[in-house]
Amino acid sequence: MPKGFFLVSYNTGLIEKETSGTPERFRRRTTTAKARRRISTGSAIITVYRRLFSCFGSQRWWPAKTRLEVAVGAVLTQNTSWRNVERAIANLRKAKALSFRALRGMPREKLSALIRPAGYYNIKAVRLACLMEFFDREFGGNLDRARSTETQDLRERLLAVKGIGQETADSILLYAFNRPVFVVDAYTRRFALRHGLLNGGEDYSAVQKLFMQNLKCDVKLFNEYHALIVRLNKDFCRKKDPLCGNCPLKGI
Repeated sequence: MPKGFFLVSYNTGLIEKETSGTPERFRRRTTTAKARRRISTGSAIITVYRRLFSCFGSQRWWPAKTRLEVAVGAVLTQNTSWRNVERAIANLRKAKALSFRALRGMPREKLSALIRPAGYYNIKAVRLACLMEFFDREFGGNLDRARSTETQDLRERLLAVKGIGQETADSILLYAFNRPVFVVDAYTRRFALRHGLLNGGEDYSAVQKLFMQNLKCDVKLFNEYHALIVRLNKDFCRKKDPLCGNCPLKGI
């Protein structure tokens, strides 16, 4: 795996969100049961990270060489496993198609054939084409030019692209553009529900807010935390036959 900008790690140092006017881990609010529950949930979210990092170590995620490759991978990983995405990325690399110019000018049929291992290849080819059109229109194909765009503005623009939902947009923001947004996926919901952090039925924004309000706003932390959640679900918190007895979060 190449070393570089997109392979990051974060140690188990201070991860609590600091509050104004106090050095305490969390502002003391004990007047209501609701406040007590919020503090408890925040403590649990921090404990989860520390447990996972202690168990798995740094995940060095996202494995990509360029911002564009991250963005392409974020689209390809929709409704499929990363193993399938790796095969599709390998096809694109072999065809020397992992550049903006190559993807922008590639016939739809050829692109579909190259990304076939990722599944839903015709749909994803359309989505990739729309994303390349967006990058062309907004930044002239140079993703570094997005640095001057505010995070919320960039997020809204991405969400306006056909086939780019909140999870995909936030993955691109966090991993390609180094913006401090917490990515929520099915893995996040699964472990959070099983450990009582969610009641069920919360929308994407509510789940994202839960984590971002209780963690230090830090790109590397959000990166590592999400990657560790993915690892947890793959190794223990599986959809079927979860290994709860040996789970590193047992007791939380």
